[in-house]
Amino acid sequence: MYRFVCKRILDFLVSLILIILLSPVFIATAIILYIQNKGAVFFIQKRPGKNERIFSIIKFKTMTDQRGLDGQLLPDNQRITKLGRVIRKLSVDELPQLINVLIGDMSLIGPRPLLVRYLPLYDEQQRKRHLVRPGITGLAQVKGRNAISWKEKFEYDCFYVANLSFLLDVRIAALTVLKVLKRDGVNQSADRPMQPFTGEN
Repeated sequence: MYRFVCKRILDFLVSLILIILLSPVFIATAIILYIQNKGAVFFIQKRPGKNERIFSIIKFKTMTDQRGLDGQLLPDNQRITKLGRVIRKLSVDELPQLINVLIGDMSLIGPRPLLVRYLPLYDEQQRKRHLVRPGITGLAQVKGRNAISWKEKFEYDCFYVANLSFLLDVRIAALTVLKVLKRDGVNQSADRPMQPFTGEN
């Protein structure tokens, strides 16, 4: 019952309340980024969601679009702005994803949505992470995020899908709040990014 009905209702209500309560932070951040980035406030990227349906994830834009002589984007740690570092450290860059939750693309809790280009690389077990809506935070995030291997990350994701429950979601939400308050590795670091997934564990 919780998995198929109550979780979505709770996602909608909580995300709506959070958007209203955090609107001053949302608006202030958007204005500051608009000035700094000369109009570019959001970072929007295609990601696979539930049942591998592609959607557009929304984040605050914390990096420039600087490219090297080869035309490729420079590494994240060379493109992130000073303000972007602060926004990421406080996990404010994730706030626009509440819109994704509100419209049903994402859930508050679930496996983090990864890149579309990883889809052909998953084995059958890893693919199970797409049986539920992706989340703003998830079990792998509170267990270490970039500090754990891809193998461990997928194991946590699949464990979550198999054991999804209200109590597990509450536990993950509480641990996420604690980690954000302690600034303890919930948000991805531009200085220590996760290595790309290559299909190997």
